[in-house]
Amino acid sequence: MGTASRVAQLCLRIWQLICSVIVLGILSSFLHRVSQAGATRDGRIVYGIITSSISTAFSIVFIAPFLYSFLAWPADFVLFIMWLVLFCLEMTRTGVHTCSGGWFSNYWSFYWGRFWRRPVLVTTSSSGCSQWRTVLAFSFLAMFAFFITTFLGAYVVYNYWTGKKTERRTGAGTAAIPPTSQIGGPSQMANPSQTGGVVDTEPGLGAAPAQPGQYV
Repeated sequence: MGTASRVAQLCLRIWQLICSVIVLGILSSFLHRVSQAGATRDGRIVYGIITSSISTAFSIVFIAPFLYSFLAWPADFVLFIMWLVLFCLEMTRTGVHTCSGGWFSNYWSFYWGRFWRRPVLVTTSSSGCSQWRTVLAFSFLAMFAFFITTFLGAYVVYNYWTGKKTERRTGAGTAAIPPTSQIGGPSQMANPSQTGGVVDTEPGLGAAPAQPGQYV
């Protein structure tokens, strides 16, 4: 794990936390207004609150750029899928008509602006538009952030365990090499003619007199 990967992981975790908190805050506020009106809660909004809540807690727990944060890359992948599903569900509600679709005008804008309290017919096409656009934008950014941390974590963990295996193999190979004093192998018999009739039998034991018949 290098410094660059640690810094990148920390920045991405902070960005995930920011995106999750923003989406959670807006959707929770909207759901509170729906509850005040006694209306039916949209399952997509509930799913968004669950996803953003889990992501907020996850980002806080794994915000430190240590090894355990990178080891959580499978959870990053799961959260990426959850955010992808949430973004697709949100887009199916409004599509390209972000603030002019039927669902937005009759549901999101109506309850966001608390128009149920007014007995007269009002135009609700613009109320809550900026909040809904913010939810869409930060849902996409959160999805992209978890996508990056998935591959970053997998890459760092792969390099980490590969380096560990290399160190173990290197250590095992070094342990198998005999000490330096034994690398030379067995001692060679000295030529009696060069040692004055004395033959060195074993290293470190000194010289022994040559036996009769050793001279050629």
